[in-house]
Amino acid sequence: MDNQDINENSMDDQNMNNQTLKGEWNQLKGSVKQKWADLTDDDLTHIEGDRDKLVGRVQERYGHSKEDAEHDVDDWRRENQY
Repeated sequence: MDNQDINENSMDDQNMNNQTLKGEWNQLKGSVKQKWADLTDDDLTHIEGDRDKLVGRVQERYGHSKEDAEHDVDDWRRENQY
């Protein structure tokens, strides 16, 4: 397997994970609010289960770097198996 295959597999996994997050977003909102209480209902509506939008809102609300926000979101997803 070459680097292109690995990158394509990573992208496929990321896309599948994003689809899972979007599909279960209504059930996940409560967990998101517990983890990031500063996110508003409008934030959650805007995010619509999109990982990148969630990362952006966490970054914005908490003043995290993009890398820190991505790490927080990915840790939350692993903890909640999403």
